[in-house]
Amino acid sequence: MDQLLQWLLVPGILISLVLSAVFSFKSRRSADARTKAVFAARMNISMGVMMLFIALVQLFLSGESTLRIVIGAIFLVIGVFNLFAGLRNLSLYSTPKN
Repeated sequence: MDQLLQWLLVPGILISLVLSAVFSFKSRRSADARTKAVFAARMNISMGVMMLFIALVQLFLSGESTLRIVIGAIFLVIGVFNLFAGLRNLSLYSTPKN
């Protein structure tokens, strides 16, 4: 079971890491403020997903130490916050301007 989780979580971490780096680069290079905000929101979503995957690794694939559980819980809270903030910002900035 641990092998299956490891084969699912590690590629998820790597893919979301690459996506957050790409969206960060595009956000910083964009001249238009609206496009910059959309890429920043996508970066937040990618970072939130990455933090969730890291939290799942800490909670399920590591030993049962209290420190790992606390670190996993902190990463889980930060990941959920980034995910929802990114989704909110993406919905605000991707709607057509009237």
